[in-house]
Amino acid sequence: MVLNSAHWGVFRVASAAGRPIAIVPFERDPKPSPLLEGMVEAYDHPTRIARPAVRKGWLERGPADSRRERGADPFVEVPWDEALDLVAAELARVKKDHGNSAIFGGSYGWSSAGRFHHAKTQVKRFLNTFGGAVGQVNNYSFGAGMVLLPHVLGSSAMLFGVTTGRRSIAANTELFLAFGGMPSRNTQIESGGPGEHRQESWLRELGKRCRIVNVSPLADDVEGIGSEWWPAIPGTDTALILGLCHTLLAEGLADEGFLASHCHGYDAFAQYLREGRSGASFDADWAATITGFDADRIRTLARDLARSRSFIALSWSLQRADHGEDVFWAAVALAAMLGQIGLPGGGVGFGYGSLHGIGNEVAPFCTPRLDAGANPVGMSIPVARIADLLLGPGARLDYDGSAMTLPKIRLVYWAGGNPFHHHQDLNRLVDAFRQPETVIVHETHWTATARRADIVLPATTTIERDDIGASSTDRYLVSMRRAVDPYAEARDDYAIFTALAARLGIEERFTEGRSDAEWLRHMYEETRHGSALLGVELPDYETFRAQEFAEIAQPPEPVDALAAFRADPQGQPLDTPSGRIELFSETIAGFGYPDCGGHPMWRTPREWLGGPLAERFPLALISNQPAHRLHGQLDPVGVSKATKIAGREPIRLHPEDARARGVRDGDIVRVFNDRGACLAGVVVSDALRQGVVQMATGAWYDPLQPEAPGGLDVHGNPNVLTHDHGTSTLSRGPAPGNTLVEVEPYRAPPPPITVDRPPQFVPDPRRSGT
Repeated sequence: MVLNSAHWGVFRVASAAGRPIAIVPFERDPKPSPLLEGMVEAYDHPTRIARPAVRKGWLERGPADSRRERGADPFVEVPWDEALDLVAAELARVKKDHGNSAIFGGSYGWSSAGRFHHAKTQVKRFLNTFGGAVGQVNNYSFGAGMVLLPHVLGSSAMLFGVTTGRRSIAANTELFLAFGGMPSRNTQIESGGPGEHRQESWLRELGKRCRIVNVSPLADDVEGIGSEWWPAIPGTDTALILGLCHTLLAEGLADEGFLASHCHGYDAFAQYLREGRSGASFDADWAATITGFDADRIRTLARDLARSRSFIALSWSLQRADHGEDVFWAAVALAAMLGQIGLPGGGVGFGYGSLHGIGNEVAPFCTPRLDAGANPVGMSIPVARIADLLLGPGARLDYDGSAMTLPKIRLVYWAGGNPFHHHQDLNRLVDAFRQPETVIVHETHWTATARRADIVLPATTTIERDDIGASSTDRYLVSMRRAVDPYAEARDDYAIFTALAARLGIEERFTEGRSDAEWLRHMYEETRHGSALLGVELPDYETFRAQEFAEIAQPPEPVDALAAFRADPQGQPLDTPSGRIELFSETIAGFGYPDCGGHPMWRTPREWLGGPLAERFPLALISNQPAHRLHGQLDPVGVSKATKIAGREPIRLHPEDARARGVRDGDIVRVFNDRGACLAGVVVSDALRQGVVQMATGAWYDPLQPEAPGGLDVHGNPNVLTHDHGTSTLSRGPAPGNTLVEVEPYRAPPPPITVDRPPQFVPDPRRSGT
């Protein structure tokens, strides 16, 4: 029974004959995630990649003329040495003929809770050692906020780390205003793995003494405790916040002292509230016309916020929408007008309910990390602009005050992550993935990305290797032990990159002469030394390995974000041009972007229920994070598989919307708009606003015509429906939150699901003569 860790929790593995037979939750976890159940089945599921494989068309004709067959072409399994020779030769060819800027290094950070076998870091380190590649910055979770908040608050740390702690909120907050709710489903997850799930107990404690207002299209975005549900129209949160701000301004409830001493640019924002709507104000009456909420109710909420110790919480999901920067900025402005930023249990925060670690107080310590090195190419795109990069060589991309010319990408090297889960408008992404000459992928299972690769290298999973699990927002540092043999011929990413580095003459620089075991010791000792400087004592490496985990203490006092700044704005200024909270940013205004100005404002979403497109597509789609898997991980097994309806992803409809379309629980429906269509299984529920449908992301993409854009996805991936134009020029973040669809009964026999089994394999045509 050895200890290991995944992003959904720490656990022990029982094994026999080299394979897992049972997963047992960590004994210190009071509420372990049910996702653990699927790990035994996932180890040797039929979709597990057993051996290196090369797409038949690429193997026969090379990279020049077989790209449009990706996704439908069969694969040929080859020996490891041959696969590695092919990969090394392609990297060398592209570098020699086109330079390193013709290589794109793709990854996403959710492949492993271990800090050494972290695929994103491994691929960056390898490619940087090789001379660099076009990289990625920001993330899909809070990409818009990541770019905006440094301009407004001097840092993006409040998105994922230094935020007001749960203890302070539970003890002091009287009114918790939750835009996007606090969905417990997301708090199963923590990047690096939570040792103990505490969100549920905290919510119970909070619900006993605090008024909680859930502004969300979904009632169950706050569940298990008493709360007020304000059933929001998707995309209108900024309008509600502006209406609240105007009420504070008009009724003299704004904290003028705090605004003068701690904020910059309030006069410009106040003028916008008064007259920014072509001379008219953004008052509660106007907000009522946008949001559908009663104007007097909006005014009363503003007064209640002013007379209470209030905390404004925003889900990360809100900024994943058209002009997503504005809603975060407007919330900061609302909290500033209330004047409670930095007070115990007051102010503003982001991501409560978006990830387990938000608000989880841990003494600062040094988390283990592998140095990826510097990228000699010096170019990175916002992570959600992959399709723009592949489809638009030579195009100009403006971003956060800078501009770049997109290079022509000849080779994509992807290790860790599945863009055919994370990305929007998958039909556009299918077309984008047909552009490069070669696509190389490391993967554990035959995901949609692996099926659209030319060379696929089988990777190990977390239970098949030693590592160190850690998160800066969790109290446990875990010695992850290899519990089972690597599946079939799978290898870890470090072993793969070491073998490639040897072929390319860069092995010494990549490995620094260390084995994976030596790297683990080295990383831990760096962590131990760095943590000691912060006052956290960790055991030596041998003791750590023997006792299986180390526990980090909780800070003795509750944490309140920006408390030091509040107490001494001159001596503890923010890292903004003014040193204060920037309610108006001359920097952003100076960029001259037409879709993101110098202060928060209302901009009509491209798609929303109040727009003309709603006549054709009258339902707003919420494509939120799933309760039964992590993104797309574990989709074909465990609790995710059990939730399927006739093999399809569930879609929730309000009873009136279901009745109007003649569908009932368990029916199969076609969900569609101008970008694409998918099948889903109906669940009728009154826990969502009428006119809204909800379908979680992460169902493995399974189109009827896998090689061409536009085919019906038979499994229920909502990203065939979402758009891919980004939040604004400032951040270029993903914006799936404003998506309109229609739903209709699917009367034909549903096509079979194919992604729960491997692709077709054929004999090597070079050897068989066929």
